[in-house]
Order: sequence, then structure tokens, then C-alpha cells
Amino acid sequence: MSSPAQPLAASLVQSVDWLAIAPPTIVAVVGLVVLVADLFVAEHRKALLGWTSVAGLAAATAMLLPLLDGDRSTFCLTGDAAVCSYTADRFTLVLQFLVLGGALLAALLSVTALKDARKELPEGEYWFLLLSSAAGAALLPASRDLATLIVALEVASLPAFALVGLKYGDRKSSEAALKFFLSSVTATAVSLMGISFVYATTGTLYLTQVADRIQNVDGQFHTLAQTGVVLTLVGFAFKTAAVPFHFWVPDTYVGAPLPIAAYLSVIGKAVGFSGLILVTVVALPSYADVWGPALAALAALTMTVGNTGALRQQATRAYSAVRLLAWSSVGQAGYLLVPIAAAAYSGDAEKSIGSTVAYALMYGAVNLGAFAVAALVGRTKVLNRVADYRGLYASSPLAALILAFFLLCLAGLPPGIIGLFAKVTVFSAAVDAGLGWLAVVMAVNVVIALFYYLQWTALLFRAPEGEPEKHRLPGPVTAAIALTGVIGIALSGAPQLVLRFTDTGLF
Repeated sequence: MSSPAQPLAASLVQSVDWLAIAPPTIVAVVGLVVLVADLFVAEHRKALLGWTSVAGLAAATAMLLPLLDGDRSTFCLTGDAAVCSYTADRFTLVLQFLVLGGALLAALLSVTALKDARKELPEGEYWFLLLSSAAGAALLPASRDLATLIVALEVASLPAFALVGLKYGDRKSSEAALKFFLSSVTATAVSLMGISFVYATTGTLYLTQVADRIQNVDGQFHTLAQTGVVLTLVGFAFKTAAVPFHFWVPDTYVGAPLPIAAYLSVIGKAVGFSGLILVTVVALPSYADVWGPALAALAALTMTVGNTGALRQQATRAYSAVRLLAWSSVGQAGYLLVPIAAAAYSGDAEKSIGSTVAYALMYGAVNLGAFAVAALVGRTKVLNRVADYRGLYASSPLAALILAFFLLCLAGLPPGIIGLFAKVTVFSAAVDAGLGWLAVVMAVNVVIALFYYLQWTALLFRAPEGEPEKHRLPGPVTAAIALTGVIGIALSGAPQLVLRFTDTGLF
């Protein structure tokens, strides 16, 4: 009996490509090291945990470079090497760069935020949770089966709940964490039900096999398959903060530590959108007639509600700067949804998805930069109102110029050429797919957004009320602002670089 068992056991052993899985693995290992080290590091040396985390994220980002020479896959079926659970292709690497680079910038902001918090935030737990979330977020774009996709999604999401509510004795933070938790758990439950329906009708969790088998579902299971598709879409719509599943965003961003709000605004969206792309375009292309119109409607609704919400923010209201950035991020999510919806109608789905990836890269760098300046101003202006930015140029000329540049990029105006270029790329994806009405809605929303972006920009250069207050520039915050500024300016000088990411290699 032993001889038949040996080949059977051997057939279940999967080879592991350690280089391919290095980026998320390094982040996870460093997170565990930081958690254990927190037990032994003296209180006055806790800052070492932060710099260890920054170094770990930098190393993980650097490990993307050896993977550029070609696609690599691992955890493949022993009977079919083309069906794998983890694939490091061009799509994966670009989004892992966005996630790990964004987490690195959020970590730099966190070094200063933890120092300013004066023990209100537990450092060891903070860094462990941030690195755990980043590891899950880096794993998700590489996931090529539904089980790994959901696990990665939850590993990215669960630590984020705790990070939002981690501040001791802060009711605003606790309330934000509760809203975030309840909405995200609901999204996960809906997604899992949808995925279970898809698995029941196809008998597989691998995305490519789902794509093949769901086309030939038995007639009596057709309704079950359609329901599974819709529920899965609803679940991911929560994660991307698409309207009407966006209600948690403003309060969560205000209640969270500012570096975590920055992290959620970029990395949280990257997680949701990469999962949405994998589920729709890779696993369910034959149901494009279901998810295409649904995503187009969500895109129009999301950008309109987001920009209208940002427009209604009062400059003198407490935390209005963070709220404006929160509503702006909802509007930007609408733009990011446009090319995914266009992929359902376009003859070149890869190019459409590439438009989303290119826009996400621009948005990630620019939005993190805007939050970095907000973190700088928030060190002296605790309420962080838009009105607090009046006359920023008089006290911190460089910070004001950089923030103005970031806001113009988000608005899509020169000299923020990369913002204009990214919006044109998304706009053309809608037009090429025959979604003229969606392109018109987008154009109207871009005009609406111009008002509040330009209003904030103009405020930076107005005469300050009273004596201008100097903002001391801590090293980590300066580094985060400088890095995002350099990326934004470089891409504005050579926007054609973004075109390289329209070929995702996803198909």
C-alpha cells in the first residue's frame, strides 16, 4: 500500500519560487521581527522599530527589481503548470510597487506622527499592524485564485481596522474604527457568499479555470452563477469606496492617525481595484454584460457624489482639509472605475485596464504627497481646517508650492501635466469603448473638482491672518514630501513614462 501513496504524496507537493514571493514575504517577516523586538527594546529606543519597518519596506520594494526580467508563477497545480495561485507578471509588479512604495511613504509619515503622539499610540503594535496590512496588500495583486484573493484582502483589511482605532482614549478614533469595521465585514460577507456561488457552479477557485467553466454552466445553475457575480461585485465595491458603499470614508479618515488616512486613501484603493480587476476581467470576462453596465453606473455615481461632497466642505469646519481629501478620494475612485467598466465594451481590455493602473500610479504619488503636507500643517494646526492653510506660502514656501502642485495634478491642470495626462487616458478609454455618456459625466465632474482644488490652491498664497507661523520640517516628513514631489514632477516632465504601464501583461 505504501508505493501508491508515495506518488500521490509527491503529486501534492508544490514548488515554491522564493524570489517571486519575496516582496510580501519580506514585509511579513519584518512585521514579526518588530512585534517580537518590541518586547525587548527599551522605551526610549522604540524609534528603532519605526526605522526597521521603513528599512523592511524599502528592501521589499527593491526586491521588485529582479522580477522585471519576466513573468514568474508559483504554487501551481502539479498536473497543470499553467494554473497557479501566485503570479508575478507586469500587472502584479506595478501594483506591488504602488502598494509597497505607498506603505513606505506612510511609514515615513508615521515615524514623526508616533513621536508627536507622546505614547498615545503603542509603537510596537502600530508597526506590526501596518506591516501586516502592507504584506496582505502586496499579496493581493499576485493572487490568481479566489481563496488567496480573499485571504489577501482580509490580511490587508483587518489590521487597518485596528490602526484606525489604535489611539488611546480617542472617541473619534474608536467611532471611525467601528464604522470602518462594520462596513468592511459586511463587504467581506457579501464577497464570500458571491464567491461560494461561483465555486458551486464551476467547481474551481482558480481564476483562469473559472473563466473557462462559467461559460458552460448548466442551465439550472445559471441564475446561481449570475447571483454570485453580482454579490462578488458588491463586495469589492465596498472595498473601493464606490457609492453607495462610501459612507465610512470621511469619518474614518478624520478619526484615523493622518498617516493611516493617507495609507487607506492609496493602498486601500489599490487593494480594492486590483481585486476588482482580477475578478471581473480575468475570472468573469464572459459576464461582461453584467459587470460592465454595473461598474459604469457605479463610476458615474461615485465621481459625482465624491466631488459634490468635496465641494460642500466649509473651510472653517474642524478637520475640513482631511474631509475634503476624503471626499476627493471618493471622486477619484469614480475615475478609476471608468476604464474597468470600459474593459467590458472594449476590444482591447488590456489597454483599458492599463489606463486604470496608470491613473492609480499618478493618484498614489500625488495624494500621498497632499497628505504629507497635511501632516506637516497638522503638527501646529490640530484641527487641520482648510482655512489653516491660508498664507502657507508666507511661512513655508516650499510646502505651499508642493501642495499647490499636488492639487493642480489632482485637478488635471498645468503644471501638473501628469494629472491631465492620466485623466485624458481614462477619458479616451471611455470614448474608445463607446461609453460617450460616461465620458461626458467625467468631463462635468472634472470641472466641478476644479472649483474646490483651485479654491484651496489660491488660499495658500493669500495674505496670512496675523503673524505667519513657521512649520518646522521633520526629516521623515520632508523625505515623504520630497519623494512624492520628485515623482510628480518627473512624471509631469515625461508623461510618456506612464504609457509603459498601459501594457499590463495580464492576459
